[in-house]
Amino acid sequence: MSTKKATSKTDANSKGFTDDEKAAMKARAQELKAEARAGKDRAEGEKAILAAISAMKEPDRSMGKRIHELVTAAAPNLMPKTWYGMPAYADADGKVICFFQAAGKFNVRYATLGFQPDAKLDEGNMWAAAFALLKLTAAEEAKITALVKKAVS
Repeated sequence: MSTKKATSKTDANSKGFTDDEKAAMKARAQELKAEARAGKDRAEGEKAILAAISAMKEPDRSMGKRIHELVTAAAPNLMPKTWYGMPAYADADGKVICFFQAAGKFNVRYATLGFQPDAKLDEGNMWAAAFALLKLTAAEEAKITALVKKAVS
């Protein structure tokens, strides 16, 4: 286990945003400008997602690529886009339904598959809205496919 301090953490006495958080906000501002120019262009969204994935380090890159394949197969109507620099998938109204956050994004030990409030995952009074991912096996892939299908149902 590395003892190197992650750049995304702030020390107990510091205030404000970390460098990683500032970079994510800057990426989001650029995404909003690009969305305004491109509108709902699937090819542009696909290009942006693939660029974001290719910029990831392994194993995030392989995981991001596979999640992209799973999400687009399970919910082909979702629009690919980036969201705070992360691969994301939005509904026809432009609302993000799900996203992939690489472990390297904020120097944490696991990647995350997250769902936003418009995802239809409601299950009683409490349900999971994000899932930690260490690696993908057939079991995780099946669960991701089922979750994405439910989210857009």
